[in-house]
Amino acid sequence: MNTAPYCPPPPEKQSVLFADDELIVVDKPSGLLSVPGRGPEKADCALSYAKQAFGEVLTVHRLDMDTSGILLFARTKSSQSFLSKQFECRRVVKVYDAVIEGAPSDAAGTIDFPIAKYSKNRLIRHIELGGQQAITHWEMVSQTPSTGRLKLHPQTGRSHQLRLHLSAAGYPILGDPLYGEARSASRLLLHATRMEIQHPKQLNIIRFDAPAAF
Repeated sequence: MNTAPYCPPPPEKQSVLFADDELIVVDKPSGLLSVPGRGPEKADCALSYAKQAFGEVLTVHRLDMDTSGILLFARTKSSQSFLSKQFECRRVVKVYDAVIEGAPSDAAGTIDFPIAKYSKNRLIRHIELGGQQAITHWEMVSQTPSTGRLKLHPQTGRSHQLRLHLSAAGYPILGDPLYGEARSASRLLLHATRMEIQHPKQLNIIRFDAPAAF
């Protein structure tokens, strides 16, 4: 398990994909917390960088520190409530890219393993009969003799769901320090590449894309 000190990427590594009076969408780099962690040494995060650029910014959802990609913030309380409700009701379309160890024989499939809400080790989660329902749909994009590249479509949004599901299925994501082998890649090869959500004021469906750098 990775116990290296927190060394966040600088603010210029976080690019802004969209911003208006209601919401902000950024492409968060790997290695950056979504929100502040415990202690002053973990104050730098995607939220604090967004606040530096835009002033008042409110959290809607999160990405793991090691996961890169599309992260959305609200700019008003009413927008925060409207956007958060869409995540709670599973109306947000989310697509991730991942590179895994090995490759399933099928072209597509679904992983349906319940995940424990809590763990004795607060850093990780585990599969548990009777836990929270967690469903991940996947499709194969390409493969090599030792790895596979997947598109992941999470139906639910449990903590560490994609990482834990793939590891439990026998195909850990490369570079995963918690559920796989950190040394298999220079970083966790998991990226939030697409999101579709309803705008809180205009009410149209808006789509954001951020291609993976790996």
